[in-house]
Amino acid sequence: MGGSGTGRPLARWILLGLALSLGSGSGTAQPLPAAGAGDGGRLERRWNELDRQIRALEQLLPAEAAPPKGDALASPLLPPQDMAPLPPLALPEAASLREGQPQALSLEQTLAIGFANSPSLQARREEVAAALAELQSQMGTYWPRLSAYAAGGTDQASSSFFSPTGTGTLFAPSNPFFIPPGGRGSLNTNVNGVATGLQLRYELLDFARTPRVRAALASLRSGRLAYADALRRLQLMLSETYYLLQRADQLVRIREAVVRNDLLILQDSLDLKQAGLVPRLDVLRRQAIESDGQEQLIAALADQAIARRRLAALLNLPPQVTPAAGDPIRLQPRWPLDLETSLVASYRDNPELEALLATRDALLQQKDAVAAGLLPKLSLFASAGTSASNANNWNVRVADGGCCGATVATSLNTYGSDWSVGLAVSWLLFDAGTTRGQARALARRGAAVAQQYAAQRNDIRLRIEQAFFGHEASLARLVAARRGVKASLEAFRDARLRYQAGLSSELDLSNTQERLISSLVQRLEATVNVNVTYAQLLRELLPMPTDPEAPVPSRLQWAP
Repeated sequence: MGGSGTGRPLARWILLGLALSLGSGSGTAQPLPAAGAGDGGRLERRWNELDRQIRALEQLLPAEAAPPKGDALASPLLPPQDMAPLPPLALPEAASLREGQPQALSLEQTLAIGFANSPSLQARREEVAAALAELQSQMGTYWPRLSAYAAGGTDQASSSFFSPTGTGTLFAPSNPFFIPPGGRGSLNTNVNGVATGLQLRYELLDFARTPRVRAALASLRSGRLAYADALRRLQLMLSETYYLLQRADQLVRIREAVVRNDLLILQDSLDLKQAGLVPRLDVLRRQAIESDGQEQLIAALADQAIARRRLAALLNLPPQVTPAAGDPIRLQPRWPLDLETSLVASYRDNPELEALLATRDALLQQKDAVAAGLLPKLSLFASAGTSASNANNWNVRVADGGCCGATVATSLNTYGSDWSVGLAVSWLLFDAGTTRGQARALARRGAAVAQQYAAQRNDIRLRIEQAFFGHEASLARLVAARRGVKASLEAFRDARLRYQAGLSSELDLSNTQERLISSLVQRLEATVNVNVTYAQLLRELLPMPTDPEAPVPSRLQWAP
């Protein structure tokens, strides 16, 4: 499927067309025998081949919508080839950029791979996980904070003492604490100490705590709703891209069939000219038409390659994998709801609108949390710990009768413990309007989100109406296009027979063939537009999970 094998047949047809063009471009065709009984059999075989090609063109598109099969939540079977994308920060190597055989994917497989591989969807999942972690962080503020501390270190100092008056009025000279006037002394001290303990702090009264938790909860809800809306957006992008790839594949098949028909008609024109039944002008016109058909086929092949790469980029496939549309075009049914019901259903539980409401709620809760910074806070604190130290004194010297030397211990070990408990009150009395300004800014942002809600509500209605009217118009166009194709096919057969019988000119045959091609393309466009507009309506109404771990619907079908 998907027209993956069109390269070599195209080359053969182009070479054949070029050979025919070169052989008859000057009006001097290669010598052909006059039309006789043998030529009549050959022409009859060509007519049969032409009729077979016309019947193949007629069967390229389905007549009616195919009913859905299977469970909408069932995981589709993935293709055997590895579809794991490159790591997010990796770049492809030159060898991996060589494209292999196109890999046929069904629409359900395309949706499953897109939902699993999409970088934008994975970013939404990470944002939901971050919002959940933020909520858990804020919930922890209701609990006390307990911390342990430990400290140790070494301190060394040199000290000098001088007493100008001494202690003669307090102690006798025989007392060990006696210091003569002008007594001097010095020493070096080394202290090694360590302290450990526990500290507890509990916010008994904090008016900003609950608004912060509610803001985090609203942010989490907003992130989950944004994830559900991203699923809706992605399903529309995937389905539209897949339908456009089917359209490109079908155009390639139509252009290939047209080129084959042009070559058959051109050969018939050459035979009839050789027999003297048609003028040289008819042959030249058929050569120009056949060349134009080849040009349009080449353009269709280029559009097909671009559509495949667009789908590969959307699916975030490995660089060496090229997707192809593995499903035939299946017409989606008529949208089951009227316009008013569709609009009401699109507003109900719409994740795009609900995410804006959750964002506004988060901003208002943040405003309350900021404003609560102006209110008093009451905290309980407690701590307990132990400490130990060792002090060594050396190089003790005295002069002018000595000073303080008798009270110096050469080594001293000290041990201790302490605890404390209490209440602390803090109240911000003045901050020059900083807090109030932040609260007003958050309130304004909430008002801006409310206006975004109104704008988004209007956009949803416009998208619903455009998709609904487009869907109805595409269905009507499809009915008209089917009638046009049927009439064009019969007209082309009649014009071909009249041309062979000499009852009409080659110009009539060319115009009839062009009308047939245009009818086929119009029917293809109408069919694809029916499916695309159906997917656009689903984008506004298809229920999607808000939990990144929940299964995602793999079938695009509306069920009330």
